[in-house]
Amino acid sequence: MTQATVACIKWGTLFGPEYVNRLYSGVRRHLAMPVRFLCMTEHAEGLHPDIEVLPLPVEPFAEPMAAALAVANRQGAMRKVSLFRPGLIPDLAGPVLGFDLDVVITGDLTPIWEMAPGKVAMRHDWTEARKGRPTGHGSVFRYDPALHGYLYDDLAANPYAEVEKARGSEQRYTSHKAMDRGDFAYIPGDWVVSFKYDCNPFPMNWLRPPRLPTGAKVVCFHGRPKMPEAVAGYTGSFIRHSKPCGWLQEHWIDRARADLGTDWA
Repeated sequence: MTQATVACIKWGTLFGPEYVNRLYSGVRRHLAMPVRFLCMTEHAEGLHPDIEVLPLPVEPFAEPMAAALAVANRQGAMRKVSLFRPGLIPDLAGPVLGFDLDVVITGDLTPIWEMAPGKVAMRHDWTEARKGRPTGHGSVFRYDPALHGYLYDDLAANPYAEVEKARGSEQRYTSHKAMDRGDFAYIPGDWVVSFKYDCNPFPMNWLRPPRLPTGAKVVCFHGRPKMPEAVAGYTGSFIRHSKPCGWLQEHWIDRARADLGTDWA
């Protein structure tokens, strides 16, 4: 049976190990094949023993990249590019499915894994789509280092210019670079949804609890509220309000604890 390689990156201390463990549980519960799950991090404490740790590197181009990011006011961004380096993952054959940590898995991931072979796959960014601009959103991404190593190599060769061209946006860099080479495909929008736009839009968020759209496979918590806030209920502004979210408690916490045990989730 084919093995799926899945990766995430956890740098700094904003997200605890439970985010990685719950993501791992969600992935393996929603892929009908063996899963090799990797986390690139400098803080591996508390990760489930089945998660393979990749050391978070200090890239040789880190200094000029950071200088360009500072100009773009995006300090600390673009660490995910390290995942694209060819040869990074030992004994890798085939693609990698990557996730940010502020997502929850709610449905079968197999269609995302299998779609558009040989292409970099990302969902259309919500804001960019409304403005008619072609940019992918970086919360869910599928790539193959053997085919798309230029995502790492081009930045390594000319970090300041590449960051400047992407205006400091990692997802703009990744998606536009692949688009320029004819190597890009959009993940269907009803597979990867936004909590604030698709599940809990204003003004209905004041009248009813958040709804999980039929067919949603991944829910992204970009902006506010974040997952713990949405579980408990949240009011950040008149627009950013959420009643407590029972299905998020179930998918993100309860099912992960049933799968991994309370020590890990």
